[in-house]
Amino acid sequence: MGKYDPIFLYLKQTSKSKNILTYAEIERILAEKLPDSAYKYKQWWDNNSHVQSKAWRDAEYKVDTVHLGDKVIFIKE
Repeated sequence: MGKYDPIFLYLKQTSKSKNILTYAEIERILAEKLPDSAYKYKQWWDNNSHVQSKAWRDAEYKVDTVHLGDKVIFIKE
């Protein structure tokens, strides 16, 4: 199981068209702290260029909005 697979599983199990997750919720789902770069750079949440984005893309979501250090809004594609 990959590091970000718990995000995939969480999103795959929901039928919501929009999921708003706080950083604390994401870290609870992952059972570990997000890297510092997730707190500092919106690019970390890019939908195409990083290995972690595969988790939400495979669940048929994309990141719509990032509020650094606070929350992330995922929307169904």
